[in-house]
Amino acid sequence: TGGDVSTTLGNLARLQPVRGRLERAVITKSGAPLYVDYAHTPDALEAAIEALRPHCKGRLILVFGAGGDRDTGKRPEMGAIAAQLADYVIVTDDNPRSEDPAAIRTAILATAPGARDIGGRREAIAAAISEAGPDDIILLAGKGHEQGQIVGDRILPFDDVAVARECAA
Repeated sequence: TGGDVSTTLGNLARLQPVRGRLERAVITKSGAPLYVDYAHTPDALEAAIEALRPHCKGRLILVFGAGGDRDTGKRPEMGAIAAQLADYVIVTDDNPRSEDPAAIRTAILATAPGARDIGGRREAIAAAISEAGPDDIILLAGKGHEQGQIVGDRILPFDDVAVARECAA
């Protein structure tokens, strides 16, 4: 609205994406892009999958979990959304806090038939990367920009983007 076009284009070139919101973390050796998103609610998970789906020629591979000491009702909802909208699902740990991580995963898996259960988040990410083909897209959901995994009363260093890059190297 009255601004100089060249100035506007110059400013657009300097825009940075929001960390942890459909952030393309890495392109795997097979050519599959891996995106990290903070989606940790049923609505957000559905929106993230639906945003990537039109760009996916192969399978949409989803790695996600649910936080402990939080709304337990969303776990089966998220499992059902994952099973319905993703082609390959790996359920993993995501800030279990004081809860038993296996119990959290079990609640998700109850509504996600065929999903894999890989508790270790690093191992789940590595499994998704090794599973992905050139036409696939990997979505790593739940932690986004977070820099730690909350287990009990400790925050263990964990960055989805950094781990994805390490696993893809």
